[in-house]
Amino acid sequence: MFRFLSFAGVIVLVLTSCAKLGGDHPKDSKAEVSPFGPTGIPPALRARGAAGGIVVAGGGNQSNRPPVLIPTAEEDIVYTDPDHPEAVVTELSTLLTNQKRGPWEESETIAKQRSVREGKPLLIWFTDSATSPMCKALTQELFSKSEFGSWATDKLIRLRVDANLKADDHPDMDLASEEDRRARLKNYGAELRKRYQVMGYPSLVMLSPSGEVVGRYRGYTRGDAQNLWGRMKHGEAVASEAYKGWRTGLEKKGYREWQDRRGRKIFAKLTAYLKGELHLIEPDGTRSKTREEGLSKADQAWIAEQKKLRHME
Repeated sequence: MFRFLSFAGVIVLVLTSCAKLGGDHPKDSKAEVSPFGPTGIPPALRARGAAGGIVVAGGGNQSNRPPVLIPTAEEDIVYTDPDHPEAVVTELSTLLTNQKRGPWEESETIAKQRSVREGKPLLIWFTDSATSPMCKALTQELFSKSEFGSWATDKLIRLRVDANLKADDHPDMDLASEEDRRARLKNYGAELRKRYQVMGYPSLVMLSPSGEVVGRYRGYTRGDAQNLWGRMKHGEAVASEAYKGWRTGLEKKGYREWQDRRGRKIFAKLTAYLKGELHLIEPDGTRSKTREEGLSKADQAWIAEQKKLRHME
């Protein structure tokens, strides 16, 4: 049986350590100038006297919030089934490779994982791309613009929940598979709409990486793209500021950022180490394992330093 010994025995390092949209569109021939200054944040959302667009604190923008992400308690961590010790721990490389890279995710699970791993707010877009004229207007006037796509790719993780999916979204599927996919996504969309109290289209919800709702943007009016974008910029700034405190708290509990040799990152806590193999756990409880040599040189140097401090070399 594969067994992890306590840190005092071998080494367990507990650290203190309504369409295809976004950046894929061609660049506009003429960039739009925001009427709200360089930050793009409307004056009503700035701190008093802050002409440059300093953000104000968030909070109080909605009730019945979905639960904020609470890191898995140490005593609740179960590494593996003792009879099948390798069965439930995913290789880190597989975990990172399986992530879709936007611009709009379709899986809430993957979108939330990316939000935590990359430290970016999650923007959920509830849309009806087939029948809602305002969803189409929002696409044309904002989401299809290259400026928005570049900003969103840099600042956000995006999730699209579409009430209608075209058959040619996945042309490689046969009819039966496509119908099954539609039925599953319909139920999935209905559950998300109920959870986030979405009553109509288009609706947008912004979450901080910790899972707290920091912004709701209901409906759309033609010509209102810059105002809506400014409000989203404000929400992103509030979420990013809140994330700093949340992350600092986790770092005190042993979480840190890890990076593989391809530059992909994960924010996790090292729960066990044995003969070059590391087991990691993310704040949402997702577990993975990797070999020391698969990590960045900086991470390898950090591990070597920890061994040295504990006289393991």
